[in-house]
Amino acid sequence: MAGVTATYDDLDDAQQIEALRPVALAAAADFGLEVARLEPVLHAYNTTFALDARDGRRFAVRVGTNSKSTVAHAIAQQSWIAAIAAETDVLVPTPLRTPGGRWCAEVPAPALGRSLLVTVAAWLEGPDADELDVPAAHALGRAMATLHRQAEHWRVPDGGALPVFDEPLFGDDDVLDAAPGLEAADRAVLDEARERASEVFRRLHDGARLRPLHADLHGGNLKWHEGRLAVFDFDDAGLGLPVVDLAVSTFSLRGEDPALEAALRAGYAEVADVPEVDEADFEAIVAARQLLLGNAMLAMSTAELRAQRAAYAQTTVRRLRRWLETGRFTRADA
Repeated sequence: MAGVTATYDDLDDAQQIEALRPVALAAAADFGLEVARLEPVLHAYNTTFALDARDGRRFAVRVGTNSKSTVAHAIAQQSWIAAIAAETDVLVPTPLRTPGGRWCAEVPAPALGRSLLVTVAAWLEGPDADELDVPAAHALGRAMATLHRQAEHWRVPDGGALPVFDEPLFGDDDVLDAAPGLEAADRAVLDEARERASEVFRRLHDGARLRPLHADLHGGNLKWHEGRLAVFDFDDAGLGLPVVDLAVSTFSLRGEDPALEAALRAGYAEVADVPEVDEADFEAIVAARQLLLGNAMLAMSTAELRAQRAAYAQTTVRRLRRWLETGRFTRADA
C-alpha cells in the first residue's frame, strides 16, 4: 500500500541483508578496517559478511541480527576465543579488537530500530563442515574435550559475563505457547517435555561447578579443511556442565550413522573422561536442545526462518513425542 513503510520483518532475505550492509560497513570503520570488498556469506540466526581489506587481509564480520548477547557477553566470548587460540591446539578464528581496545562495536540499525553488536575475526579457510563424517566427529570430540579442560581454569575477564545454562531454554523467554498451528495434544507434549527436561537440569546443576561451554557445536559452526577441524561462532557460549555440550553435538548426529556418535565420544575420551550421567538424564538433555531450537525459531526475524516456524513447531512436537514415548531422542523421521 502506498505510503506504508515495510518493517524489517516484512523484507525478504536479500532485502534484509542489504539493510544490514551499512551496519557491517560502519562496524568495519570502528575496527579500523578499510574495505575493498564486503560480501554476505550467511544470513540466518545472525548475519556474517566476508570482508576483504585493502591491505589484503580477510575477516569475518558478524552482525548479531537475532543475538541475545550483550556487550559483557561479547567481551567474555572474544576473550575466551583469544585464550583458546593461545593455550590450546584448537583452531579458532583470531578475534580482532578496535583501535581503542574494544572487542565489539555497537552500531545503530535503523531498519530494526535498535543497535546491533558486531564482532570481527580473522577469516577461517575452508567450507563449513555441515554433515560430519567419522573422522570429523572424532576430531570434534577431541576439540570439545580440549575446550572443556581449558575452560576449567579460565576465568571471565573484568567487564565480561556469560549466561548460566541451568535450564533447558538457556535463559531465553519461553514463547513455545505461541507456536502456530498446534492442537491441545501437541501443547501437552511441549508441556510434559519442558517439565521433564527442566527437572533434569535442576537436579544436575544443583551445587555443580560450572565452566564456559561453546553450547552450539554442530557442523554449521565447524570447518573441516585439509584434515583439520576449526571451531567458530561462540555467540551462544555460557556457563554450564560439560555434558550439555556433549548433548548438543549428539543432537545434531542423532538420526545419522550411529558410528558418528561413537566417534564423537571416542575422540572426547582421548583427551578427558567422558561426562557420566544416567542414560535417561542424558536423553533429556539431548531432547532439551529440540525445545531450545523450537523456541528460538519462534523469535527469529530472518525472513527464511520465519517462514518455517509453523512447520518446525510440528517437527518439534513430533520429535519430543517420540522421546517421551520411547525414552530416546532422535531427529530421524519415523
